[in-house]
Amino acid sequence: MRLTTAGGVTVGAHSIINRGVTLDGRGSLQIGASVNISPEAMLLTADHDPQSPEFAGRDVQTVIGDRAWIATRAIVLPGSIVGDGAVVAAGAVVHGEVEPWTIVAGNPARAIGQRSTDAQVGFGAPYRPLFH
Repeated sequence: MRLTTAGGVTVGAHSIINRGVTLDGRGSLQIGASVNISPEAMLLTADHDPQSPEFAGRDVQTVIGDRAWIATRAIVLPGSIVGDGAVVAAGAVVHGEVEPWTIVAGNPARAIGQRSTDAQVGFGAPYRPLFH
């Protein structure tokens, strides 16, 4: 796991952060409870303004809701909001908002289905806490 700025990252109870994940805390990263972040995913909170003559940096908050699943090698771009229970499929690139209980895939990520609100209800119990 790679953490760019520890002070800007909050992680809820029973969340799992797998190997090779990048957590960018420069612009505030909020991860809810019982979230699964699969290997090599990237959750970003900062970028550069492509219109800026100085290539100025921008920091913005990124939020991952409770019981969301960010699959392997998915990228959540700065300022994005992934709603409660949403799934970001492997390799997807999120820019903007993912509605709660929606499954998104692709680049750019688009809705491909809905998820049951019963998903991951008991997620925290059998898993090791936070980092593994």
